[in-house]
Formats: sequence, structure tokens, C-alpha cells
Amino acid sequence: MEVTRNNLSPKRRRLIESMRRIHYGRILNLDIRDGEPSFTALTRIERQIKFGGEEPVRPDATQNDFVLKSKVIELLACIGRMQDGTITQLEIKGGLPFAMTVEERVS
Repeated sequence: MEVTRNNLSPKRRRLIESMRRIHYGRILNLDIRDGEPSFTALTRIERQIKFGGEEPVRPDATQNDFVLKSKVIELLACIGRMQDGTITQLEIKGGLPFAMTVEERVS
């Protein structure tokens, strides 16, 4: 079964939409609570702006619902397994997650 944007919780949809809007850059200090991303006052977004070339138009950019790419599904699975902690840095390339650094809480 394919996972689509509309199958996600509102918090996960917000994360996906933020990554798509950032396109290239990073999300810093994203809290994870009960396996859900939580934007807080400490969350920061850094966008990388590239000069000298046009951003490619993605076919799903104007769609309300679309099938999630494997990298997004992998990110959401990591968040679900993490349960509680902080993504100190989530690197975004082409609107997709590329790498992340996490801080996990020890019980």
C-alpha cells in the first residue's frame, strides 16, 4: 500500500510541507513527542538559496495529496521509533530529507 500525504497526522503533514517549502536547507531543534514532530519556539529553519539556476518545478508541487517518496517514509519511521527526543539538525535537499542528527532522551 502506498503512503500518501493525506494519510498522515496534521503534525507530520506540517513537517512534509515545511521540507517542500524549504527545498534546500535545514530544520534545527525539532522536538519529537510521542512519535510526532513538534515545532516549538526553539525550532529554527535555515534555507539555502542557490543563484544562477532555476528551481525545477516538481509535478506534485500543486497537488493536495501525493504518494510519499521512500526517503520521507524512512524519516517518518525513524521519528516513530524515536518516540521522544530532538532532531537537532534535519538536512533537506530538493525538498526531501537527506540526513539528520538526533538527541535522544535517556530514561
